[in-house]
Amino acid sequence: MSTLRLILGDQLSHSLASLKDCDLNSDWLLIAEVKEEASYVKHHKKKIAFLFSAMRHFGKDLTDKGYQLTYVKYDDKDNQGCLFGEVKRLCKQKNIDKIVLTHPGEYRVLVEMQSWQEKLKIPVEIRQDDRFLASLAEFATWAQGRKQLRMEFFYREMRKAWHFLMDGDKPVGDKWNFDSANRKALPKDMSPPEPTKFESNHITQNVIDLVAENFSDHFGKLDNFHFAVTREQALVVLDEFIEQRLVNFGDYQDAMVQGEPWMYHSHISFYLNCGLLTPKEVIEQAENAYRNGDAPLNAAEGFIRQVLGWREYVRGLYWFKMPDYKKVNFLEATGSLPKFFWDSSTKMNCLHQCIKETSENAYAHHIQRLMIIGNFALLAGLHPDEVNQWYLIVYADAYEWVEMPNVSGMILFADGGLLASKPYAASGSYINKMSNYCRSCHYKVKQKDGPQACPFNYLYWDFLDRNKQKLGNNPRLGMPYRTLNNMTDQKRQTIQRDSQIFFKALENNEEV
Repeated sequence: MSTLRLILGDQLSHSLASLKDCDLNSDWLLIAEVKEEASYVKHHKKKIAFLFSAMRHFGKDLTDKGYQLTYVKYDDKDNQGCLFGEVKRLCKQKNIDKIVLTHPGEYRVLVEMQSWQEKLKIPVEIRQDDRFLASLAEFATWAQGRKQLRMEFFYREMRKAWHFLMDGDKPVGDKWNFDSANRKALPKDMSPPEPTKFESNHITQNVIDLVAENFSDHFGKLDNFHFAVTREQALVVLDEFIEQRLVNFGDYQDAMVQGEPWMYHSHISFYLNCGLLTPKEVIEQAENAYRNGDAPLNAAEGFIRQVLGWREYVRGLYWFKMPDYKKVNFLEATGSLPKFFWDSSTKMNCLHQCIKETSENAYAHHIQRLMIIGNFALLAGLHPDEVNQWYLIVYADAYEWVEMPNVSGMILFADGGLLASKPYAASGSYINKMSNYCRSCHYKVKQKDGPQACPFNYLYWDFLDRNKQKLGNNPRLGMPYRTLNNMTDQKRQTIQRDSQIFFKALENNEEV
């Protein structure tokens, strides 16, 4: 009797459910770098390099611990090109009579895996991914019958269930959420510390060379690679966040500064989402920092809410609503992705900076993703399919389960309010308040119309105007719609004129 246990590129955890009863003498593990997964969208070069290197290091660790492992590299001459092909081949080679898997992170992969038992005539067991703190069944029970699935209420239930930041049955500080304290712009005299960086060893360098040769036409830059690629390194990143940046994370988590892409953020989403870190351990470290007096409550709570609340919530929502969630387009957006999303060639400095840094780092923090790039995608009416694919491609922490609810629900309001109570639309004034981008911009943020006006200003009102039928009765948009309704006809015509000129320039691939 021999069992095959497949480990995916985002399952690099020794606590993985499919490894828990592994027989070192008779069972075989499989890790495979396959073209199907690396190229079903043209992932950022650094994303591929990061995952392949982390997979190779994890494979070495498994072998050192005595596991029998077949590791298939991308450029192996007999690489089958797809997960099923590698599973089928190993089943024949090792006389496998059972396959054990951990639930994958993407719906398309699960559908494929569910067909394997019939194709191979071998029992296939798919186990719950218990690295997450909320099971899919628990989320479904909470969500059942609700018209709106608000993260805040789910987060409170998670706090109670796991007793994080609780004093008895009450939240620490007598408030569940300190987000109102986390919206400060960074003072001019503050400089965030450098992110934790690691030199590439021979394994990582071999992967970098492989990516340069085989994925040269993919988005992004490959130089200056410094990600953690082992659990030990990921723990160093976590420790240094807790020691150096958590104290200021709360106050400045929404702030944006030109030339400072990393700010006071944790930079651990790469490692959480591929399995090198677990959510429980990072939450415990943040809570301990607060209770030991090393971090203020607004910082610890804000960070824990992102991991215990938002991360668990979007994963539950994704699986609760798929496959239909992939098709949502409440605002009937049809726009095509502008060329500058790929080359950052725009005169809008905020977008230029965020997209350029995304190309360089395969990273941008959540406000850059939501309120700069995402805000533009919303105001410009870009089609959800194109925006989802872009976000999946460009960020090294992006997998469909976490990317799609954030884009379709949070950024584009494409689910009609299932996730968010209102669209996260904003004019240039928000960007000017939370960043210093506007100081170096071709456009003038305080100018409302004309060729020198910040495009976010007139696009904001144009967005509200053209979506009035669907959004006009949203109670959280009452104030802006009253302002819009009180505008003179001439003012509204000016907004429409400026917006039409802008969209025509986009269509013609002109620099905007």
